[in-house]
Amino acid sequence: MGRLKAQSTDEYLAQLPEDQRAALQKLRKTIKAAVPKAEEGISYGLPAFRLQGRRLVCFGATKTHCAFYPMSSATIADHKKELAAYDTSAGTIRFHPDEPLSPALVKKLVKARVAENAK
Repeated sequence: MGRLKAQSTDEYLAQLPEDQRAALQKLRKTIKAAVPKAEEGISYGLPAFRLQGRRLVCFGATKTHCAFYPMSSATIADHKKELAAYDTSAGTIRFHPDEPLSPALVKKLVKARVAENAK
């Protein structure tokens, strides 16, 4: 699939297969609910959220999975136990569209990023 060329989150999502689009739309809704004042945009070719001008989180899809990017290795390390069921790396949480991240976990990770950015 490679990087999708999009100027907005809606344009990015429109290019995805239905299962990935649905999973990422739910993720987007959860992020918005957790941080209503966050601004949406595209960063590094991915749908992203910023708060007070600082990068907060991104999400995206590849041919084989969806991904949530807390943009912080510390956030992932701090929630290692809760993320044990997912494939993670320093700044990425990968998941299959039929096994999305729980809204409660997403909210927790987003709030952790807000706190981290406030420091």
